[in-house]
Amino acid sequence: MAVSPEITRAMALLPTLDYSDPRTVRTKMNRWIKLSASAGLWRLEEPGVTVSDRLVGAGVPVRIYVPKDRREPSPAVVYFHGGAFAIGDLDFEHPRCLEMAKLTNAVVISVDYRLAPEHPFPAGLDDCFAAFTWTVEVAAELRIDVSRIAVAGASAGGALATAVALMARDRGGPRPAFQLLLYPVTDDRMVTPSMSAFIDTPGWNRKNSEHMWSHYLGPQRGRDVPSPYAAPMRATDLRGLPPAYVMTAEIDALRDEGIHYAQRLVEAGIPTELHHYPGTFHGFDTLANAEVSHRSRAEHYAVLRRALALP
Repeated sequence: MAVSPEITRAMALLPTLDYSDPRTVRTKMNRWIKLSASAGLWRLEEPGVTVSDRLVGAGVPVRIYVPKDRREPSPAVVYFHGGAFAIGDLDFEHPRCLEMAKLTNAVVISVDYRLAPEHPFPAGLDDCFAAFTWTVEVAAELRIDVSRIAVAGASAGGALATAVALMARDRGGPRPAFQLLLYPVTDDRMVTPSMSAFIDTPGWNRKNSEHMWSHYLGPQRGRDVPSPYAAPMRATDLRGLPPAYVMTAEIDALRDEGIHYAQRLVEAGIPTELHHYPGTFHGFDTLANAEVSHRSRAEHYAVLRRALALP
């Protein structure tokens, strides 16, 4: 595989994280976020976006990013951060959400859902669905167009976005208008070629996937067939879901399950765009200075603008 020099350098700097102990990983990631902010690599503010924190539903924390130049009523993106269902908070993907709001002119609502293993499935998903339904309920207050609300997420957040779309369909309530899935987690079975190829690669690998599913499913793992709301590839019927954009990275244990999920969506008649980035790794789009990272994020925002009828 051809890997650009900037990606090669970034891979050499990737921290080795052992997800067998999520609490230790959380400490390391929080330290990394603080160092990145102090080095100027972690954008904390954007003059064109107003940021506020709220508690919604039964006390789910969310962060709301409102572009100052938006046209009202504006579309919205309910965003679920990555982190193997076990790490992350409202700061974890703050720069992405800030940039997303600025470059799409949509309101972005980031969700601080409960984490495994302290809160295994379905606790985190319940928080995500509550945040989506809250967004629908307060659309008039936030001056949001209820017909143009997308769900989005990276990695485990992609699994949560797909699950919210499935739940919304099955419960017969308002549905998302679109789903943006970035290198999503979709299958607990871990039987794909990429899962076999990337056992202990930097960034993300099979070993950490095993820990992730053990934390998320808890005692259910290995005993019961997981709910499709936990592992979307377990769903037998994907009809009636919103149009989707799926992004995958070549050097990523999750690569093939993301591709397979996109194929399943196409087979179910869902308008779906799959973009595979060769020579990249899991999380590559968060790099501050890599050309391919800027290019991928620009594409995400262009996709959202088209899907949500934004100029």
